Amino acid sequence: MPTIYYEKDAELEAFKKKKIAVIGYGIQGRGQALSLRDSGLTVIIGQRPGGVNYTKAKDDGFEPVEASKASKEADVIMLLTQDHLQAEIYKKDIKRNLKKGKSLAFSHGFNIHFGQIKPSADVDVWMIAPKGPGALVRRQFEEGKGVPCLVAVHQNPSGNALKDALAYACGIGGGRAGIIETTFKEETETDLFGEQSVLCGGTSELIKAGFETLVNAGYQPEIAYFECLHELKLIVDLIYEEGIKGMRQRVSDTAEYGDYTRGPRIITGRTRKEMQKILKEIQSGKFAREWMRENKNGRLNFNKYRQESENHPIEKVGAQLRQMMPWMKK
Repeated sequence: MPTIYYEKDAELEAFKKKKIAVIGYGIQGRGQALSLRDSGLTVIIGQRPGGVNYTKAKDDGFEPVEASKASKEADVIMLLTQDHLQAEIYKKDIKRNLKKGKSLAFSHGFNIHFGQIKPSADVDVWMIAPKGPGALVRRQFEEGKGVPCLVAVHQNPSGNALKDALAYACGIGGGRAGIIETTFKEETETDLFGEQSVLCGGTSELIKAGFETLVNAGYQPEIAYFECLHELKLIVDLIYEEGIKGMRQRVSDTAEYGDYTRGPRIITGRTRKEMQKILKEIQSGKFAREWMRENKNGRLNFNKYRQESENHPIEKVGAQLRQMMPWMKK
């Protein structure tokens, strides 16, 4: 059982003496920054002018500044831009302002674990990773609840890295739910694996394969969409709330029997071997190198994949059917 920390284990009051720079006012940045401010902490937003996130920060009552200025003024620098942008921002705006005694923090370990960012040894480096999107972090905080967080320490020359990280986590509500201790390596590799093999890659390919199988067999695309995509939310919600066992207790016996007997025919030994291969590519750094190279070369493959995906028949059918369900729009 991992070590789990709660609000009682943190010293939020002492942390209020520090200035926190949140670099990047995207979904995660906004959710964290607003909650930190509401917890009585001093927050500086590092966001370049001209974009929607800059305007949003202004509308939320912040006075956003360039990342270099925010980093210079802050004691804690939380880097919340997208993974492929962080190394360049660090090199250009943060590195020269990251003096001894400061903390560099993340919500995902990608750039530290794969060596894209290499801070000097005299600064603390830690991570607080909420296990949910920034909008959920914010909503749970406002409701007096919290999203569970992961905490990891990479460098601790001050001796206070864990203490500061826990205080930060409590500032966004994580201490109300629980803060689970991990490492940069474990968080990064499991996060990438989950995205690629199950949550995004595995799920989207399974949905499309099911849809194509039914349509190619002569069934209406609209019916295939409902059976293979739309109803997935019902099952995922049950699993989210009660686990796989709880889901199986709430579907029909017919569905449960089909689950036991046909599921293993979809996820076969070959599938599991491919999952192991994907994990090894992550562990070795092969995927990280490939992704950074893709960005450096103009995202030609990424853009091609995105376009092909957007043109899939399931997207056209889904867009039409969702017009029949206006209650789904938030």
